[in-house]
Amino acid sequence: MRDRLIVALDRDDGEEIDRLSGTLMDSVSWFKIGFQAFSVLGMEAFPLFEQNGYKIFVDLKIHDIPNRVARDVGTMTKHGANMITLHASGGFEMMQAARHGADDAAYKANIPKPILLGVTVLTSMDEIGFQETFGSARQLPEQVTYLAQQAKKAGLDGVVASPLEIEAIRKACGDNFLIVTPGIRPKWAETGDQRRITTPAEAINRGADYIVVGRPIIEAEDPLEAAEMILDEMGGD
Repeated sequence: MRDRLIVALDRDDGEEIDRLSGTLMDSVSWFKIGFQAFSVLGMEAFPLFEQNGYKIFVDLKIHDIPNRVARDVGTMTKHGANMITLHASGGFEMMQAARHGADDAAYKANIPKPILLGVTVLTSMDEIGFQETFGSARQLPEQVTYLAQQAKKAGLDGVVASPLEIEAIRKACGDNFLIVTPGIRPKWAETGDQRRITTPAEAINRGADYIVVGRPIIEAEDPLEAAEMILDEMGGD
């Protein structure tokens, strides 16, 4: 299960990031680097984590015109990102450009292609908030599934989606389409600003390929113990 748990290092303090990653090194294979961590570490994040054998999930949720997205995804690929997010709402052409940018950069650098994920609808949003924001003719789960289908058609490897939409995405996109789920809250953790959530065990049982956990681990008094508890939950213990 350690290869399916991604710890979100949502901190803007380089020393704290180093402390957390060192503390968790024996239990975790993946670390997520978002804007907070990237603003401090920059491109130094890649050699910092790679030298210790970690896989890097660059979660910058890229969303721009296709040409710039292809360039930015290519840059992250060249430097060694193993997983990269972009907003699926940027459209089919943008997602397709991202795939081309990643593949071209990987080919030129003779490195593996990164996993590209389309972010569907943020887990902090519920149905009421979704309709108030977008006024969509689709219900929230239908929108998530639609964006997942567009992402697959554009050549992306998977999506970031709430655990509550996993079954619908699996039915629409198949078993080989990756689903990465944030909005994970162990029974002993506070919900915070997340809305569409499940426990680690429920997300795995529903069919998530990876789960992303941040605050329940990095804000814990003992982050290693929290990570081990989550790994036990994922395994059904």
